[in-house]
Amino acid sequence: MKKAIDRGWVLVNGEVADTGRWIHGGESVELRRPEVVNKPQFALKLEVLFEDEYLAVVVKPAGIAVSGNQRRTLENALPGNLSQSTMPDALLHPEPVHRLDFPTSGALLVAKTQKTLAALNKMFEDRQIEKRYVAVVAGSINPEGEIHLPIAEKPAHSAYEVVYSLDSKRFGQLHLLRLVPYTGRRHQLRIHMASLGCPVLGDLRYAGESTLRGKGLFLHSEMLRFVHPVTGTELEVKAQVPQKYDRFLLR
Repeated sequence: MKKAIDRGWVLVNGEVADTGRWIHGGESVELRRPEVVNKPQFALKLEVLFEDEYLAVVVKPAGIAVSGNQRRTLENALPGNLSQSTMPDALLHPEPVHRLDFPTSGALLVAKTQKTLAALNKMFEDRQIEKRYVAVVAGSINPEGEIHLPIAEKPAHSAYEVVYSLDSKRFGQLHLLRLVPYTGRRHQLRIHMASLGCPVLGDLRYAGESTLRGKGLFLHSEMLRFVHPVTGTELEVKAQVPQKYDRFLLR
């Protein structure tokens, strides 16, 4: 029964119960175990950067959706790459905690238990999880800067610094950037860089017809830093930058 309570399957008077609640008599007690849903499996080998009983960090390849109503998603590939948690509140399937755009690659945080999923969602809301990206952009740009530009009428804040620059006959200048999104709006970094006149290379949506085609989007989730919600350990997990960045910038 304790495991059922920990997993949120026990309701008292229609509300999820916890182990500290006393029953005095006359209450309505329900046991509702969720129906097991056989999720479609997608065979895709993922690089696992970190894993324990509670959470994992994997590398999302570019060109794969994180989730959605299709078989070919990263979420459907997680069971084949991660071990099942043995905790009482283990999720039936590991669940991504946040999203990366379809053409974006890099580090993605995954929850393996219900309590961890709730805690990580709260940490994202409270901006307690630091994310850092790398990108190649085209155009003229200051060495560093911050961008405050609302997206969908909501505040959005990003920062960047130039790591490396080179001249380009086609694009004038190319720059390797490190970027930090302080808020988490959809397409935030892509929109913010395009607003400076320096769109992310390969961004067919925000860079227009003149951008590079056929090489994918040059935007990569390089690092996640956060305090483990269960162990209290500070974690910094890095995903290696794809080789296409070096090959393109050094050629």
